[in-house]
Amino acid sequence: MSTGRSEQVPFDYGHQPSHHEADFIEGQGNRLALLHVRAFPNWPGPLTLLEGPAKSGKSHLARVWQERADALSADPSTLSGFADVDLMRVRPLLIENADRAGYPEPALFHVLNQSIRDRRPVLLTAREPIANWPFETDDLKSRARLASRFTVAFSDDIQLTQMFVKLFSDRQVSVDPRVVAFLVARMNRSPEEAVALAEIADNLAMSRGTAITRRIAAEALAQRGIAQGELDLEGDDDE
Repeated sequence: MSTGRSEQVPFDYGHQPSHHEADFIEGQGNRLALLHVRAFPNWPGPLTLLEGPAKSGKSHLARVWQERADALSADPSTLSGFADVDLMRVRPLLIENADRAGYPEPALFHVLNQSIRDRRPVLLTAREPIANWPFETDDLKSRARLASRFTVAFSDDIQLTQMFVKLFSDRQVSVDPRVVAFLVARMNRSPEEAVALAEIADNLAMSRGTAITRRIAAEALAQRGIAQGELDLEGDDDE
């Protein structure tokens, strides 16, 4: 049965999240890591590890450091090159997702050794504690344990609110603060959930040619498994 509402297929504009330092969302759960990044190059040691769950801000903070340090960036296909040449003697290095991206173990071990020996800065990011990294040799993990380690996590409603504002801003969407507050008060509390809700709400609004209203926010929450009984829409004037 027709609802009388015109639905359109949303177009993916390929929005890119901002990784500028000014857009980093500071809170209790990441303040020490942020202070450490801002203290560069006055670090107590050459190795730093940022550890935390997906969407917690590790990559954003790592990119802030990369710009500050004028650092190179390695991936699994290029890391061996950094282990074979003297680039490490010249530039700091960023290694993201060290625990899950498939880096060659001998090259990662050599790069960490170079960093310790030459005191050249290396920043790594990971989701898992070092003990759970998928490498066979204890020597590599022992080198990683020499890093200054910082947990990056979201800790409160203010940070989640700011995260929604940033996520919608990255999508070039303006959302009523009351709608954001509605989401924060009812969502399952994690950065990953905020990312998913922002995407669903934006796609729903684009498909209907409307703003992101509280009713659309409620539909997004329902799609993420929030029971309809929890979605009080009293006073909603969307329809």
